Amino acid sequence: MALATGNQQLTTDTPIKVVIWDLDDTFWRGTLSEGAIEALEENLELVRATAARGIVHTIVSKNDFAAAEAKLVELGIRDLFVFPQISWQPKGPIIKELLAQMQLRAPNALFLDDNPINRAEALFYNPKLQVADPADLPTLGPLLRASGKPDPGLSRLEQYKLLERQQQARSTYQDNLAFLRDSQVQIEFREGAAVLPDLDRIEELINRSNQLNFTKQRVQKAELQASFQDATRRWGTVRVQDRFGDYGLVGVYCLNLAENQLEQLVFSCRILHLGVEQFTYAHLGFPALEVQGEVATELNQTNQPDWITISAAGLQTPEVAPVAGAPKLRVLLKGGCDLGQLTPFLQAFDLVVTEEFNYVNEHQIPVHVEHTALLRGGREWPEPEKKRLATSLPFLGEEAFQTRLWNPSYDVLVYSPLMDYTQEVYREKATGHQIPFSSYNNLITVDATAQAVRFAKRRFRGLDEAFMRRFQQEFAYEGQIRPADFIENLRWLRAQVPASVPLFFLNGAEIEVPGSGETGAKDRHIRMNQALLDFVSEAENCFIVDVRDFVRTPADVTNNLRHYQRQHYRTLAQRLATAIGQWQGRQLQRSVWVDLKARAAGLLPAKLRAVLGM
Repeated sequence: MALATGNQQLTTDTPIKVVIWDLDDTFWRGTLSEGAIEALEENLELVRATAARGIVHTIVSKNDFAAAEAKLVELGIRDLFVFPQISWQPKGPIIKELLAQMQLRAPNALFLDDNPINRAEALFYNPKLQVADPADLPTLGPLLRASGKPDPGLSRLEQYKLLERQQQARSTYQDNLAFLRDSQVQIEFREGAAVLPDLDRIEELINRSNQLNFTKQRVQKAELQASFQDATRRWGTVRVQDRFGDYGLVGVYCLNLAENQLEQLVFSCRILHLGVEQFTYAHLGFPALEVQGEVATELNQTNQPDWITISAAGLQTPEVAPVAGAPKLRVLLKGGCDLGQLTPFLQAFDLVVTEEFNYVNEHQIPVHVEHTALLRGGREWPEPEKKRLATSLPFLGEEAFQTRLWNPSYDVLVYSPLMDYTQEVYREKATGHQIPFSSYNNLITVDATAQAVRFAKRRFRGLDEAFMRRFQQEFAYEGQIRPADFIENLRWLRAQVPASVPLFFLNGAEIEVPGSGETGAKDRHIRMNQALLDFVSEAENCFIVDVRDFVRTPADVTNNLRHYQRQHYRTLAQRLATAIGQWQGRQLQRSVWVDLKARAAGLLPAKLRAVLGM
């Protein structure tokens, strides 16, 4: 049936799932910003009654948010509204964004507003949206009260509150993948006799879902019940929960075992954008599937989202099942000191982290000790030679050749080779020893006096003019390590570390950073990333954690392309923990509290973190 209302025909044949209320002279009488308003008891009662039948209510109103929310609280109705959009912005675009957030279609929404211009604007931006003048509520009210189905526990409202919490949290993340990994999405699969008690919900999903109904094979309840007993059909349900709450039973599948073809694959739109449908498809082994009509998600036959785990209550698979009481893995984290920002986030997982970073030596000079040429020299050169170089070259110092690498007291090695990407290599003419130092600068051809002055301004000791002249006489400039030599050194490193210990390499970003002073750095990173990939593709027990997925623009770094914004270290830590868990064949347990503490510490100034020991 259809009902003419104002400037739009309301189609009651299309079920109303959400009512969008204007406030002033619609939900209540009067204009809040101009003074007192009068509550309309019939509207308060309509919201309560229809919420108890599964209809959700929200607000799009031009008002001050705090004042409007306070009035709703005063009226005792605030908790029955979700996703309130109260601002002074145009309503048409806001409604379009609101429906996207709520994962609803415009035909299933009713917008109530006393202003015909607002209704017309809403329709312009949201074709097929149902709109009405509040003057028509005496006629619309009974229709709305008869819609939906009994929901005395307001379970549908609670599901949208869950979605609201999820969407609010998602908006705080720049990286959607980081959000998904932090959401702790868990799936429980039930099959066989365990699906029988859910007959009504399964029938409802199959017959009412559209956006994520891949098969669109509608059923009668009697034939559905009979199919549960068919031994040639594998029926299953999908339940989902995450850190925002429990979504309940949100999916159903039926696999024809003889043909290995899905006859039913259906999900509620409430789990849209979580990857649940793709994970389920992968869990079933990517069987044949003929997608019917339009769907909101395109499935593929290769991916299994790594941010989703199977809950302990569900059907566990060995590669992702958490192992209670498993010993913590010992991780040696070797690279630049910026990687120290990984540590507090890694410690949220079942990992014991030991750091080995660059440091400031006795000459007040920062010393990087992770270049493969220096690692190889420290392993192969005689002790007297290492002592001679450490004392004669102030930019090395006493501890330059000390490392935990050769001490088998770790289970996993995480290594950033970015100094191979960056530092220049100088060859000692008398011995042929290769020593890395400085970056994007040839110290052999620079003016010794001017360079000594620059070092002095940085308060480096020992790098005076006399040293510079001696260095220029005794060493030859070879430039940055060649990719082929880099690969050879990585092969050597792999042979030095026990074969049972995995090597996780952190590669480099490939972006231009204006003003960094490192000419050609992006191209250099591209070449070295390829060399690293070539090595890992041939090496045993070696892996890459790729920063290029989330460090993509100059805004993602600080002063150069090796130093990232703090939030990206959290993302990197999560991806690293996922990779380590996949290598070990178990999901690493994670402490939300430790992660939250690490995030909170990141909001404090560096000096204050140091004072607090954070």
